[in-house]
Amino acid sequence: MSETPPLLVDIDGTLTDESRAIDPRVFPVLREWPETVVIATGKAMPFPIALCEFLGIERTVVAENGGVVFVEATDELQLRGDHEASLAVAEAYRELGHELGFGAVDLANRWRETEVVVSLNQPLEPLERVAEEFGLVVLDTGFAYHVTDPSVDKGTGLEAICAELEMDPSSFLAVGDSENDAEAFDVAGEAIAVANADETAKARADRVTEARYADGFLEAVAPYRP
Repeated sequence: MSETPPLLVDIDGTLTDESRAIDPRVFPVLREWPETVVIATGKAMPFPIALCEFLGIERTVVAENGGVVFVEATDELQLRGDHEASLAVAEAYRELGHELGFGAVDLANRWRETEVVVSLNQPLEPLERVAEEFGLVVLDTGFAYHVTDPSVDKGTGLEAICAELEMDPSSFLAVGDSENDAEAFDVAGEAIAVANADETAKARADRVTEARYADGFLEAVAPYRP
């Protein structure tokens, strides 16, 4: 068994199965991981915080693709994206006759603090055009279109956490499945894409698993487990 590194892991498409439900087999892996675990996701902060809470692990998270960073050990919360610009993009998009696509209550956006997400069933081209006018970019994570600040990403989020904890990003193993994981792959010491990953993630990873989704995650971490 190799020496266990600190771990950064995505949620959707990495810890989940095809239905987007978290595979329960990952729970003991994350709970028993002997080094720092960072949950890094495009989701709003309540989701990774809840995952850590129910796992009983320290709440160290990168949310909203790097826009939100929380480190429980230092009680540090950083909001690093331009939320006002993303809200302006959403308003302009609606004025063009489009919707965000998540219904009236819109749980996908309700707790977001730095970005806006749009359903994949909505038109992409006008969204990208409006986002560019406001200096933002659109990420397609395979689950939603994220209107986000190009100055932040999961890589900058990991660097912010490491600055708080006096760690080196290159000490981390990073596991993910999407273009929004690519920057974290760039700064981590080892990057593994699960087999269902998009081409951007696969190209930036050090290796790609044979298995998909949570099976791929379990394959990725297997060399570091007893």
